[in-house]
Amino acid sequence: MSPFTAELIGTMFLILLGAGVVANVILKGTKGNAGGWMVITTGWALAVFVGVVVAGPYSGAHLNPAVSVGLAIAGKFSWSEVPLYIAAQVVGAMLGAFLAWCIYRDHFNETSDPDTVLAVFSTGPAIRNTTFNLLSEIIGTFVLLFVVFYFTEAEIKDPRSPIGLGSLGAIPVAFLVWAIGLSLGGTTGYAINPARDLGPRIVHAILPIKHKGSSNWKYAWVPIIGPVIGAAIAALLFIVLSKSN
Repeated sequence: MSPFTAELIGTMFLILLGAGVVANVILKGTKGNAGGWMVITTGWALAVFVGVVVAGPYSGAHLNPAVSVGLAIAGKFSWSEVPLYIAAQVVGAMLGAFLAWCIYRDHFNETSDPDTVLAVFSTGPAIRNTTFNLLSEIIGTFVLLFVVFYFTEAEIKDPRSPIGLGSLGAIPVAFLVWAIGLSLGGTTGYAINPARDLGPRIVHAILPIKHKGSSNWKYAWVPIIGPVIGAAIAALLFIVLSKSN
């Protein structure tokens, strides 16, 4: 499997299962309706586990443009490959969101609140405060990347091995994302991944969803820029600390 295909399929599974658990909890008439935040964060953690298992051996399982950019800044990934990875991640996220809509189509039709419909596809703030919403995404992604750097630094011995979330192993990275969601996700829904938010938001905009409202593009830059900034800070700090040793 090529790295492009691995990133596309891995991200597709990530979003299919991640958007799927949100749909199961918040859409009207589902078996998991009102399951709560623990179910959502657990579902997303397991979605990451599945994506990493699929993509890890072939691409390193970045599954996230912020991971690709952060690794490139730290010199652990080639800048020339970043655009290809990001394209695969965004397309994979769109496919995953589309499949989640197909599965839950009847429940989307039964859900009349447009904000609830949008929440399956994209993140949004619990309290709208752009500065602190952005800070939330920055810090959440910083935690993700900083841990990735130190796990990969300690564990990866073969320079030919693909570096990414897969370098941590599927179980540790699932627990990492679970911890971020439980502890830091209550403010914005912890996108910590531009593709996770952008791809499904595009799908929301183009699908013929009953009771659909705005795709909230005014907010969309926050879960795109915030994770990139957080990844860059983590990479730069990692470089400084590595040189000091």
